[in-house]
Amino acid sequence: MPSANVKQLSESAHDKLKQAITRLEPFLNENALPQLMTAEAGDQAAAFYKGLLSDLRHLLVFSEVAYEKLGVALRRPNFDNEFAEKALYETYHNCVNAYFYPKNEGYSEDGRYAYTGQDAIRFRAKPVRAARDIVLGVSKLYEELREELAYYESEYMTQRRMQGQK
Repeated sequence: MPSANVKQLSESAHDKLKQAITRLEPFLNENALPQLMTAEAGDQAAAFYKGLLSDLRHLLVFSEVAYEKLGVALRRPNFDNEFAEKALYETYHNCVNAYFYPKNEGYSEDGRYAYTGQDAIRFRAKPVRAARDIVLGVSKLYEELREELAYYESEYMTQRRMQGQK
């Protein structure tokens, strides 16, 4: 891929990750299990919120690491195309996949709603407003990242294998 495209993609991904981080971090700093649980919530709700908080913490860490790597690539005096491509690949596979395929499956994407203008994210249990808002609030950012970085899902690794690299 031409280096101008890689640099532009790196800048765009860097910006989107920064926006996601600035939304996720305050939510996780201000909300813990007791704040999300309602008085009538039971063990099932506790398991749901534990899993959701765990997935969001992982997403935040993956996003911060990718943000830093892209920042390093963009700050270098001579833009290192190969380093940036690897960072974009890792952004796709770590951040985008962590958002759309959370380990604890507190929510999932339902593709049937993607073209209707409705939210494509469906929760396993009905979350409190703050939890719902944060997941749906960063949804657009990770959707845009997925669209922009779809090339890195398969083509980047195919290209590296053909060059004899890992």
